[in-house]
Amino acid sequence: MTGISRRRALGAGVAGVAGLAATGGTAGAGAPTPPRTGQPGHLFHLAATEPNNFDGGWLRGANEQNFPVLAGRQGSVYLAHLDPGGIREPHWHPTAWELNYIVSGTAKWTVLGTHPDGEYHNDVFTAELGDLVFAPTGLFHYFENASTTEPLDVLIVFNTSTAEPDDDIGIVGSLNAIPRDVLAASFGVPESAFAQVPQRIEPVVITRRR
Repeated sequence: MTGISRRRALGAGVAGVAGLAATGGTAGAGAPTPPRTGQPGHLFHLAATEPNNFDGGWLRGANEQNFPVLAGRQGSVYLAHLDPGGIREPHWHPTAWELNYIVSGTAKWTVLGTHPDGEYHNDVFTAELGDLVFAPTGLFHYFENASTTEPLDVLIVFNTSTAEPDDDIGIVGSLNAIPRDVLAASFGVPESAFAQVPQRIEPVVITRRR
């Protein structure tokens, strides 16, 4: 009985695997296996996206519109860049909370809470490199660049897949949704005090000090 050459057998096996790889086939199958389709991409080049530019900085984001794997996942992420003097427009999110991570710079924060005891609880603080800031769903908040010379970068994670600022209600839009006489009565001032409030309702998002 003739012995089996291990080298010859190994060579034949390697050749067979190479042939299957070349044809896309599988062992024991007469036809090549079709490539898998419908698989979501799990990599998103956030830094390579076109920024949404504003007067006081820019915003880059990944959401269900440009990163399909997030559809229905209740999650999105944004990188907000504020120039010196930049301010994230005061706003709130009706359906989402957010986690903010300070990538660089220093931010001044304000989060306005509820008032069950009859007084508003206004949390004002400074967040620096490496700090996390949580803004609960529905609470009025904003942040600004605390520096007059250095930029501020904040990575923001939301528990919504909706594109920013589609889930924002900003202060400019809020004021424009209220008749001037109602604003005057609420503030206890003449209607003329609101004459210079812009009447065009649009997301401001990132502005700057004048």
